Amino acid sequence: MDTQIWDTLVESMKGAYTAGLSEGAVPRPVIMPLVRGELVGLIQVRPTSVGRDAQTGIAQLSNIAAAAGADEVVLVWETQDVATACQLPVTGPAPCLNMVHATKDGGHVLHQLPYAEQPSSQSPEGEASAAPHWLPAPEPQQGGELVPPIRAAVDFSFTPLEMDHPSPFGVTVVLMEEDGYSIRLTDTFTP
Repeated sequence: MDTQIWDTLVESMKGAYTAGLSEGAVPRPVIMPLVRGELVGLIQVRPTSVGRDAQTGIAQLSNIAAAAGADEVVLVWETQDVATACQLPVTGPAPCLNMVHATKDGGHVLHQLPYAEQPSSQSPEGEASAAPHWLPAPEPQQGGELVPPIRAAVDFSFTPLEMDHPSPFGVTVVLMEEDGYSIRLTDTFTP
């Protein structure tokens, strides 16, 4: 992946987390598939129930990448948020914005962007909000350990979908939107 694209994705996700924390919640996990270096879009996991449904919802982010024929994906999640939603132990720094860049050849690099929550202004409703204070990031981890639902999403992103349909990508987008996934595609990939 081009360094400029990576830096843009990192800054975009940091901005989304800053905005989310100011509203009292971190954004749900997202996947950003790429085909031949071009971003397909940003897909955010559907609302889920705690436990197995959250794990399944995160793993199913892979469907859009597989349907697009992605050769790279970036998955983004917050350590504590995914651990709580999936009923898994917290592994790694928390709070922490995690980004994994994975490629079709089976390799991946885990980037961890730890932060501390700092109280910020009160909202008009009188609720306190927070802002991230980004801490020094550890070195990226080639082949770093991924929590099970993220690992499944990475693995299945590169498994071709068995679908007898003239537009597997288009039908996958429609089905995922019907299931509640938030999908924002770039102009190139709009079905």
